Amino acid sequence: MLLRRLGQTGLSIPPLVFGGNIFGWTVDEQQSRNLLDALLERGFNTIDTADVYSSWVDGNIGGESETILGRWFAAHPGIRDKVVLFTKVGSDMGSPEKKGLSERWIIKAVEDSLRRLQTDYIDLYFSHWPDDTVPYEETLGAYQKLLSAGKIRAIGASNLNETQLAQSLESAKAANLPHYQVLQPEYNLYDRQGFPAPLRELCLQQDIGVVTYFSLASGFLSGKYRSENDLSKSARGAGLKHYLTPRGQKILTALDSVAAAHQAQPAEIALAWLQCQPDVTAPIASGTTLQHIESFVRASALTLSADDLTMLNTASQP
Repeated sequence: MLLRRLGQTGLSIPPLVFGGNIFGWTVDEQQSRNLLDALLERGFNTIDTADVYSSWVDGNIGGESETILGRWFAAHPGIRDKVVLFTKVGSDMGSPEKKGLSERWIIKAVEDSLRRLQTDYIDLYFSHWPDDTVPYEETLGAYQKLLSAGKIRAIGASNLNETQLAQSLESAKAANLPHYQVLQPEYNLYDRQGFPAPLRELCLQQDIGVVTYFSLASGFLSGKYRSENDLSKSARGAGLKHYLTPRGQKILTALDSVAAAHQAQPAEIALAWLQCQPDVTAPIASGTTLQHIESFVRASALTLSADDLTMLNTASQP
């Protein structure tokens, strides 16, 4: 599999990153391990998670995804160094002192993540959300300490807009601190407002890697949900009603057409569209079955034509 350079991190990743938010949520620990084994066998060695995954599930407190990954690492000695591991800090972990991007919390939270993950380093550590109560210099200064200690190897930010990313870069330069090397925006054929042109241009100019989340619009772009009657098909279905619009149907029609021409599935076309965007390094996508993993393999091998891209871009134009 042809790897892609991830900005200035020194990391190279496959054309798809696997989303570990499902571990401890829509898949149990045994199926999580099965999926992880299958991913690695097929060359998908990059996993995205966060400290807060999956606190939204009844009975969970956060850290479940990292814990499952850590047990998988422990059960396979030597496998950790074959994996490019992303995790995040900053989301609410259940109390006021366990959230945000202060130096105090980052230094504590990274140790919690390392313990759950049963590793001594994180390849790419993300600020999960902007925190306007903490100066960029404080956050980046905390990351500098972790980089110097070898506990993390690169830093990124999720959900920053163009102004916030530019300000963080300026702060890093002025204070001689490390800057964000990767951006993780919400971006897919339907949700295009999370990564607008000015932000894309800034990432290209500054050589910032981009990995997109909700790359399949929580499953809507799989074509599985075409009416309100379909929303009961999965745990995520209840949150997809807002995609059932004339524009959403237009996007699905375009995906169906391009998929038929390639003898592919709509989800594979949606991922291939992201993979060929010049400002996207790789999409993040989750799957709950081995069939989904095989679909990721097919998506990564697809080459979309100029006509394909025109059809998809026209249908998805906001």
